[in-house]
Amino acid sequence: MKQLIINPGSTSTKIAVYSDETMIYEKTIRHTNEELQPYSNVADQFEFRKEIIISQLSENNISLNELDAVVGRGGLLKPIEGGTYKVNDKLIEDLKTNVKGEHASNLGAIISRSIADELNIPSFIVDPIVVDEIEDVARISGHPYFERICIWHALNQKAVARRAAKEKFGKKYEEMNFIVAHLGGGISVGAHKKGKAIDVNNALNGEGPFSPERSGSLPIAQLIKMCFSGKYSEDEMNKMVVGKGGISAYLGTNSAKEVSERAKSGDEKAKLIYSAMAYQVAKTIGEYAVVLDGNVDAILITGGIAYDNSFVQMIEDKVKFIAEVITYPGEDELLALAQGGLRVLNGIEESKTYV
Repeated sequence: MKQLIINPGSTSTKIAVYSDETMIYEKTIRHTNEELQPYSNVADQFEFRKEIIISQLSENNISLNELDAVVGRGGLLKPIEGGTYKVNDKLIEDLKTNVKGEHASNLGAIISRSIADELNIPSFIVDPIVVDEIEDVARISGHPYFERICIWHALNQKAVARRAAKEKFGKKYEEMNFIVAHLGGGISVGAHKKGKAIDVNNALNGEGPFSPERSGSLPIAQLIKMCFSGKYSEDEMNKMVVGKGGISAYLGTNSAKEVSERAKSGDEKAKLIYSAMAYQVAKTIGEYAVVLDGNVDAILITGGIAYDNSFVQMIEDKVKFIAEVITYPGEDELLALAQGGLRVLNGIEESKTYV
């Protein structure tokens, strides 16, 4: 089965063509600020990005007529359960009207559907960041005005969990209990029980461990006091939580690699902050072991920071009593999208319907 994969970012569009699970073409198309400046919102970039994708494929002698499906990165939709969804009119409508917010990833399904419809083949999205499978008891925050919500690295977490189930245990994801920690610009830790992530921290808006760019859970009383101090605008407070929080706030850089090198070279503050981030990840893994009643088949560590063996070791030293720790460095989103489409094309799963 041959599939075109489309993963739009704010200033780039990653595309790939897969034959089953083998990548036969890959390209990251960079978009300059000058190119994007004429478009007042993300949805308006649709034709511009689509034309570039078609042009790149043509220049590399890749025939669209050979495709069996087009798979796009899922955007900000209403909360849905995990899986592969066939792109339908309702899904496109919600992305175009920014029902849950505006984001470059919204273009993934829109472009995929347009290309696929012209070829009379299906288009899919797979495990978008809004996947919500948490149990009712986990939604309770502590006050009825606030409900815990899911924004997390669903695509990579679920892809890694499926991979570990198959490669390490010879089983299906739906038969296993995993704790998965994605370590990147944001950090999400999820409790996966028999194929569903029944609890996970909101990795974007201030929950769980701090990360290179995000503050994670903060002392609430101090946060409220700062909000009403008159010293900071709402935008500044938001950036304090997302974008300029975490390692960036403590050390002036969002590069975990740089901080790791500074720590190893004797920078005591860098060592403390880097260790504290590992400590908070390990502590959250411990929380989710409780969510799974202690029945944990393995702890999976993934994301870009997982390439740092010293950081992973700090986590493993604290959580190895719970279960075996298995590391999958990086995040192969293009392959994960291809695998999601392939499972449907091969009849292993049925595509789901967005309503």
